[in-house]
Amino acid sequence: MPEFNRASLEVLRQPLEDRHITISRIKYSIDYPASFMFVASMNPCPCGYYGDATHRCVCTPGQIQRYMNKISGPLLDRIDIHCEIQAVPFAQLSQMQPGEPSSAIRERVIRARNIQEDRFKPYKGIHCNAMNAQGICHS
Repeated sequence: MPEFNRASLEVLRQPLEDRHITISRIKYSIDYPASFMFVASMNPCPCGYYGDATHRCVCTPGQIQRYMNKISGPLLDRIDIHCEIQAVPFAQLSQMQPGEPSSAIRERVIRARNIQEDRFKPYKGIHCNAMNAQGICHS
């Protein structure tokens, strides 16, 4: 995320919260639905090794602070799940067995969505767990 221009990232704040986006021009204004899943990643510092047990970070505290400040608090507040991932050594990655195929995962997702649709049939405008009584997705 910090590799993007801060202004470009800030534009995402309102659509993430309101689930719609308004585009205004001189003669008109139009509103579009914008319910989306925002998935992003970032390194802990510019060099990527802050807190790594196997590599030494070469960044100064000021560089790390500037890097972290590229993402605003209000934008971070709109991201529901934050998780820190440790690097996996190449030797361990190369020994791993192939995972489940995407087609099998897709089938599970379709079954789960069908269950949600059945659950919410009595409620007009709601079709999944992420929606509230007004048919608006939770952020």
